[in-house]
Formats: sequence, structure tokens, C-alpha cells
Amino acid sequence: MYNIIWDIKFKTAGVTYSLQTVASIDVDCSVDNLADTATITLPEAVMNQVLNIGNEVKRGSEVIIKSGYDYKLETEFVGFVQDIVTNDSSLKILCEDALFLFRKGVKNVELKPTSLAKIAQTLIDQIDPTFKLVCDYDIAYEKFVIHQATGYDVLKKLAEETKANIYFNTNKKELHVHAPYLEKGGEVIYSMQVNIEKSSLEYKKAIDRKVEVTVESTNVKGKVESFTAGTTGGEKITLKVGSVSAKDLSTIANAELLRHSADMYEGSIDTWLVPFVQPTYSAKIKDEDYPEKDGKYYVTGVTTAINESGAKRTVKLGVKLSV
Repeated sequence: MYNIIWDIKFKTAGVTYSLQTVASIDVDCSVDNLADTATITLPEAVMNQVLNIGNEVKRGSEVIIKSGYDYKLETEFVGFVQDIVTNDSSLKILCEDALFLFRKGVKNVELKPTSLAKIAQTLIDQIDPTFKLVCDYDIAYEKFVIHQATGYDVLKKLAEETKANIYFNTNKKELHVHAPYLEKGGEVIYSMQVNIEKSSLEYKKAIDRKVEVTVESTNVKGKVESFTAGTTGGEKITLKVGSVSAKDLSTIANAELLRHSADMYEGSIDTWLVPFVQPTYSAKIKDEDYPEKDGKYYVTGVTTAINESGAKRTVKLGVKLSV
């Protein structure tokens, strides 16, 4: 029988503090979200003594969460303490990845012309130049205005308009910007009959999904330009973006089309802590009952829950990458 082990460390002003008591740990990671988050729940009192972590753990403290079986630990989360709240006789430490640092205000500026990569680099230069931009999906803008905004506000707008996957690798101090499903992490293998505890997957075939995506942009001269991709006669999706260059409207349309019309699984699977998996991984799914559904699928999100009852990973799958 496996023993679940966890290790949580906080660093405040250069001093490291190890957490000794935990009721539960919940980590939520996704390429579709700007931020990975973690919630550490502590009992309010241990042995009739109230826990006091206020001197060791504060807003902005760095946090590293590791877990695994029999001392074989994997890093589950790296980030910062966002808040500490008391709720129902327990203490909750709410944590966020490096997006926490980018919730600062940035200078008002009009960038003309510019690009997704240049805008992201502008944020890094103002907020924390030690971060590195990793971008292979560069969308051109005729004009982009930042006004009374935080770094978070700008990144959110970029993600919404360009349909890029924008996220942080806090451990490596990297800000990632990629087209959907392009960034590849590791690889894991799951069997419906062996190491999947529960499944809510529904297989969707591209041939059965008619989707038409139209992207509309208003250029600097006030003229509306548009590009349409997909198949008529089905679901219609219209995106209105800023003054994106005309040549990149097709890139955005095709990126959004891929999210809605490829062969894919919708839903998730529940597994154990092993194999270790993160968003951007390829998950090879084997199903002895339905071999036609076998293949590699893109992992878009992973939620990890650890408590007194055990540990569980809920793995959300996306498009089919290969057979």
C-alpha cells in the first residue's frame, strides 16, 4: 500500500518555513486559465491549541507544494500566498502562481504598430525583468492601448482576443504564449481498465461537429475587416477583436475553430497521483471496450486533491493529437 507524502514550504524575507499540519491540499492547473491556483486547508486548532502562522506565512510569501507516494515527490505548485482566510473552523491559505506578481498597475501607453509578443515583453520589462518570454504565437496589432490597467488586465485581454494559451511557469520564471495545443510537455499512459478510477469522457468526432468561426476587427482607419473559417450549417461563433492585422485574423479564427471542431474528448478522468501529469502533456488513452477511441489526447487541465481520504487527480482532456 502506498503512503501519501506531502511537503509544503513557505519563504518570507529569505526565511523558510515548513508546514507540519495539513487537512487538505487542492491544486488547479490549466492552459485555459491565466493562473494556476492552490488552496491549503489547515485545521484551526491542533491538540486544542490554535494555529498561528501569521509570522511565518503572509501575503506575498513564496510557496512550493510537493507530493507523492513513499517519498517520491513531484512539484505540484510554485507560487505566492494571495490571502489567508478563516472559514468553518479551518484556515485556508489561498495561493496563485506568478500571475500574482503581474496584478500590478502598468503605464498608460499606445503601442502602434505592435504584436502580442512585444506587448507581453512590455509587461515583463515593467513588472519583473527576470522573467523570460516564451512565445511561438505572435499576432500583429496595428494599435494596442493600455489605459489604467494591471498586467493581469492586459494578459486577460490578449488571451481573449488572440485565443492564445497564456500561462506562467513560475518555477522557471517564464511567461508562455502559445497557439492552442502546440506546447508539448511530457507523456502519460492511461487505461480505462487499469489506472482510471472514474471517467466522465464523451467522445466527439470532428465530422459530426459543424462550426463556423468569424473574427471581426476594426482597423486604425475605422474599417471593419473579417475572416471566416469552418463549415456552414452548424454552430456560429463570432469574435470581435481590437485592431489586429488583417493577415492574422485567419490565425485567430483557425485557432478558435480547432478548439471546437477537432476529434476530442469532452470531460475528464479521475486517477491517482501516479503517473504525474500536467497541462500540455499528451495522454495516451487505451480502452479495450472501444479501441476506436484509443489515441493521444492533449491534457488541458489537471486538478489535484489530497486529504485524509487519499489523493486524486482529475485530468481534463482536449483534442486528439494522434492515434
